[in-house]
Parts: sequence; C-alpha cells; structure tokens
Amino acid sequence: MTTTVADVSEEGTDSPYALSHLDALESEAVHIFREVAGEFERPVILFSGGKDSIVMLHLALKAFAPAAVPFSLLHVDTGHNFPEVLEYRDRTVKKHGLRLHVASVQDYIDRGALKERPDGTRNPLQTVPLTEKIQAERFDAVFGGGRRDEEKARAKERVFSLRDEFSQWDPRRQRPELWNLYNGRHAAGEHVRVFPLSNWTELDVWQYIAREGIELPEIYFAHEREVFQRAGMWLTAGEWGGPKESESVETRLVRYRTVGDMSCTGAVDSDATTLDAVITEIAASRLTERGATRADDKMSEAAMEDRKREGYF
Repeated sequence: MTTTVADVSEEGTDSPYALSHLDALESEAVHIFREVAGEFERPVILFSGGKDSIVMLHLALKAFAPAAVPFSLLHVDTGHNFPEVLEYRDRTVKKHGLRLHVASVQDYIDRGALKERPDGTRNPLQTVPLTEKIQAERFDAVFGGGRRDEEKARAKERVFSLRDEFSQWDPRRQRPELWNLYNGRHAAGEHVRVFPLSNWTELDVWQYIAREGIELPEIYFAHEREVFQRAGMWLTAGEWGGPKESESVETRLVRYRTVGDMSCTGAVDSDATTLDAVITEIAASRLTERGATRADDKMSEAAMEDRKREGYF
C-alpha cells in the first residue's frame, strides 16, 4: 500500500521517515545555519544569554558538529543586564571556545554619544551600538533569535531580512521565500538579519529545551526575588532607577519568561521550578512573553516596528 503525506501524522507515526514537529523545526534551523555559512563571509550570532539565543547557539553547534561553530557571538550589553545572565553568557563562551564581541551601551553614554532616558530603560539605546558594531566588524549576516509569534512587527519579517547600509529595515523590500529558498544577495554595506527560529513558538522553544536537556540561567525558573510593581509589571530593584519613593519593594516568588534590560523586563508570579512545570504554565498562557513582560513594547502600538526600521533586531 502506498503511504501518502496525509497518512503521516506529526507525532506517534509508525513511519521511520516522518519527522516530529520539533525535529522538523530543528531540521529547518540547521539548514538555515548551513545556508548562511555557504553564502556569507562574516556571519555573527546575536547572543544575550536569553533562552532563544541559547537555543539558537545549540542549533548552530549541532549544525556543524563535530567541527567548531564558524561564527563569533555578539552581545549588546546595556549595563543593566541580569548578573545571572551575564555569568551564563561568559561561561558558555568559555565552554565552547567561542569568540565574543561586546557592544557596550555604557561606553556610548560615557563619551556622550547616547543619553540616558528619563524612564531609565536602556533597551531602546541598543540600536546605535549594535549597528555601529556590525559596520565596524563588517558582519554581512547577523543571526537573531526573533520569532514570529512574539510580536506583530516580527511576524512581518522573513527568515532572511535585508538591511540597508544604515542597518534599517524596510518591510517593502521583503523577499519571497518559497520552498525554503533564501535570497542572501546584498549590496556593499548592506547586511542580512537571519532568524532561524522564525517559525517556532514559545512553547516549541521550551519543549525543545526539555528534549535536548539545555541548561538555562536560573532566573527562568521560579525563585524568590526583591521586586516592585510599575505599570502592572514586577521589576527588579536596581541602580538603573527603580524603585521610586512611591514604589515599595517586596520579596515574591517569580520567574522570567524573557530576558532583557532589567529596567523593562518584568517577572511573572510563578511556582514553576522545573521544565515540566514551565511548559504547563506556557501552554495555558494566552499572552506572548513580550506582550506580558516587556515595557519597551508598550510605549506605542508600533514601538517594535519603529525600532526595527532604525536598525534594532
């Protein structure tokens, strides 16, 4: 009897040739990494120590094993990063013998090239250090961990997203990507942002982390932390400008769904201390992690798209 595609289910099939949902996503991402390695001269992976960039690095390691990853890493350090995440970043770089480029927002502030915002958040200040580092190092492909399910502006981007000589994004220049064929052609000075996790969801990421046994920074799991409430979010107290006199600090059992600048990344009340518990919690959620816990995305309806047009990842 002939087996058709319709006869093959996503999970639990008896066919030895059918890929599970996670296997299919992994295969697509590995293909993207190898495609970039073949098309570009100076690719780099954006690595913040957040879960998406961790999964992205894990996939890159798989794509080229047993050889070394042929890309360096780039982190835009706001100066307000979580210490646990920076420790994880440095440990990971050392473990895999990788080269890390750091673009420091604090350096730009110290020399007067950038000014602190009144609200204390530095996440929107990452664009200039990022774009200038890309230009200085002549990176022609920049891997990012953005996913289409996170935010509507990110849903507009293709896997290969062309950026002009000023690192700006124009949605009208998006190229078709039929049959997983990616067009990396670009002019001198331009580069391409590449998103291997475009078709993944937050739940996919967590299920893959569980399947692969990937280590994460501890703040992704429930822990006691001193936080204060602002604009409906639990923020970590710190030297960045919080809390104000009217904001009281309390110790709560929380975890983080996403990791960014301490001044704009909110924690969620949670008792999920294991991967299984986190997956159960995410499966029941009706808000994306950025929609629920990122103050920088709540500045306006088009906050993310405006920043992406300027060069933000």
